[in-house]
Amino acid sequence: MGTDGPRAAAQRRLVTELLRLSPVLAEVGSRFAASGHDLHLVGGSVRDALAGRPSEDLDLTTDARPERVLELVAGHTTWTTGIDFGTIGVQYGEHRLEITTYRADRYDRVSRKPAVVYGDSLADDLSRRDFTINAMAFSLHDHVFTDPFDGLTDLLARRLRTPGAPEESFADDPLRMLRAARFISTLGVAPTPELVEAIRGMSGELARVSMERVQAELSKLLLGERPRPGLEFVVDTGLADVVLPELPALRLEIDEHHQHKDVYAHSLTVLDQAIALETDGPDLVLRLAALLHDIGKPATRRHEPHGRVSFHHHEVVGARLVRDRLRALRYPGDVVRDVAQLTFLHLRFHGYGRGEWTDSAVRRYAVDAGPLLDRLHKLVRSDCTTRNVRRARALSASYYALEERIAALREREDLAAIRPDLDGNEIMKLLGIPPGRAVGDAWQFLKELRLQRGPLAREEAEAELLRWAAEHLPPDRPS
Repeated sequence: MGTDGPRAAAQRRLVTELLRLSPVLAEVGSRFAASGHDLHLVGGSVRDALAGRPSEDLDLTTDARPERVLELVAGHTTWTTGIDFGTIGVQYGEHRLEITTYRADRYDRVSRKPAVVYGDSLADDLSRRDFTINAMAFSLHDHVFTDPFDGLTDLLARRLRTPGAPEESFADDPLRMLRAARFISTLGVAPTPELVEAIRGMSGELARVSMERVQAELSKLLLGERPRPGLEFVVDTGLADVVLPELPALRLEIDEHHQHKDVYAHSLTVLDQAIALETDGPDLVLRLAALLHDIGKPATRRHEPHGRVSFHHHEVVGARLVRDRLRALRYPGDVVRDVAQLTFLHLRFHGYGRGEWTDSAVRRYAVDAGPLLDRLHKLVRSDCTTRNVRRARALSASYYALEERIAALREREDLAAIRPDLDGNEIMKLLGIPPGRAVGDAWQFLKELRLQRGPLAREEAEAELLRWAAEHLPPDRPS
């Protein structure tokens, strides 16, 4: 079958999407046309419409300068945070528009940011875009579809290439190399051999890009429908050596059970399985934890007798490495904390199947996980990648049993708010001591007791505290 059929179908999807958006586009388009300015739907908005993926955020380009754009959209809420780069944000009803003046930027190929230069030509603007699938435009004035680099053909073929030589494009903005990996993840496209070779030769240039921009691009990759091929591309081309060096380091390791080709492949499989367990959309914290939970293994690898390999305490080392890497990537503090804690806790479950866990251990498992408990459940279940059906079933049954025990304890106790049976004021009154370290030590003792034995009657808690005080506090304490 030739390309006429698919091309015609894609253009019909574009028209269908534009008709859906026609009141918005017609209004803003008429304003610009009446003032003698071009206005084109461009980039990802055209690409997604052609592919049948509706979007509420619309990218537009124009020959009008930013100050003029603000005049033409007067009466609507606007954002000017991107005005230095020629972009004005506009709220039209439910739709967020980003209107950018034609660009003809110049790059010194040393600094992280281009010298913004406005252009006067749509063709020049499209030529400076990252990939051909993003270098298509649709005029809101005369409804002309512009595709100078045959991006529609590439979109239909699921092919990723640059409008010009990839080396030139990536030298201008090295972040485009990581963006290629993101589109592999989110759009299912395949890079051309020329593009792959260019990135392999230039991956080190990514170090020129600010960590904030790198982190945003990496997060979009991870939140795609299929992150694995994008991550494999990042590793295979050397980009990971700049962005996430702990990931390719896992290729050198095998796990302690000799069940996987290497820890790298295992980690990608855990990520796939974690995604399958998501119930409320993509979860960045869970996906980061699934990908990075074993990054402490290279540093803890030890060769044991009989050809065995161990990775003792890799969860402790891994939690530290996770914190260091995610901080370097400028992730928010809560993301860093949560991913590190999941990494630290991911091995805690192992051993439960032998039946030695008391209620105290189950209670502590749930309390230490806190609000991360549901994510920890998913991570631990995903971490089972054995091909041994009997072992997989046994692990699943054991974890199900643990979840049941946690649920049963939750019915009897508020595990999310476990505190000592006596508060600080009651401790000071009973022991006759002023505020200070001793109060904190006593509080911690009662907290541990609460975790071990569950809720205590007040008389029992007071008796235990007095016994502790007799052993740990000086007899001549103030009364």
